[in-house]
Amino acid sequence: MEAFIVILALIAILVIVTLIKSVRVVQQQTVGIVERFGKFKVGLQPGLNLLMPFVDKVRYTIDMREQVVAFPPQGVITEDNLMVSIDSVIYFQVNDPVRATYEISNYIQAIEQLTMTTLRNIIGGMDLEQTLTSREEINEKLRYVLDEATGKWGIRVNRVELRSIDPPPSIQDSMEKQMRADRDKRAAILTAEGMRQSAVLSAEGQKQSAILTAQGDRESRILRAQAEREARILKAQGEAQAITTVFNAIHAGKPDQGLLAYQYLQMLPSIAQGDSNKLWIIPSEIGKAMEGLGSAVGQIAGIPQKAEGPFPEPELESPASTPEVESGAAPDQAVAEADNAVQEAIAAAQKAAVGSGKPIPPATPPQDQV
Repeated sequence: MEAFIVILALIAILVIVTLIKSVRVVQQQTVGIVERFGKFKVGLQPGLNLLMPFVDKVRYTIDMREQVVAFPPQGVITEDNLMVSIDSVIYFQVNDPVRATYEISNYIQAIEQLTMTTLRNIIGGMDLEQTLTSREEINEKLRYVLDEATGKWGIRVNRVELRSIDPPPSIQDSMEKQMRADRDKRAAILTAEGMRQSAVLSAEGQKQSAILTAQGDRESRILRAQAEREARILKAQGEAQAITTVFNAIHAGKPDQGLLAYQYLQMLPSIAQGDSNKLWIIPSEIGKAMEGLGSAVGQIAGIPQKAEGPFPEPELESPASTPEVESGAAPDQAVAEADNAVQEAIAAAQKAAVGSGKPIPPATPPQDQV
């Protein structure tokens, strides 16, 4: 009885183990590679799969998702014999799990070595400056070569990225100095350009200021000239009006030769004045002026006329021949007539001077009444 129980227990255990070996659950985006007696049998799809126990064996489980592999920095020599360190990242995806299992033993290691050799071939044909400035070109060439090489392995390379390209420290220092010099150069150029622009603007401002100043000076001179012209016109008009008034007043007063002679005689002392006058010449017209003055004075009523001859004797008029003058009016009338005679004498003297072409001295009022 006990032996029968042990047999049943063994049979149950065998059944459980058989079931476990027969049933296999595969996760999504994975494929199981099944081998039967060491030979590929089938690829298990995601879900529940039944296998022949103790005969079929799941050798590999392949992840069908896109994978990212970062390779360690690799030293690569450029065309100008400089060592640079390149750190790369590969994005790939398994398309054929059977070929990825049986065509290559370790496709990740194979991709790493292929990436390193391809980078050496590409970077070896470029100098350092091209290497630093041609990331996109290097990525595209590297992706093309890797995709072509890994196609027979059932792998598709989607993208290749160079994370960093590090030149040697000495080259980095030289590059930093060059970049600093370039920045200083650009700064100096910008400063000079700014100074040039400032000088141009300043020159334009000075030019505009000079133009405005010249225009203002021109307009000011024009206005001053116009004002001076108008002032001269007004002055000339005033002088003309004054001359006209004086002329009309002289003609209204009816001057005679005696007045002009008297005024001429009054101006003789003014002509003789002055520190520079050492010799004074009496004009020849003074005789005519004296004659005009004498004739004018002789015509005044109440003043006796001189007889002809070198020493004429005065003739006494009889009381019957003397004109009668009303009391209180004879002195005033005589003074007025004397003044008129003087003015006439001065006018005659000025007229004689005009005829001779000599300047006429201005008339001054008499100091003492005649």
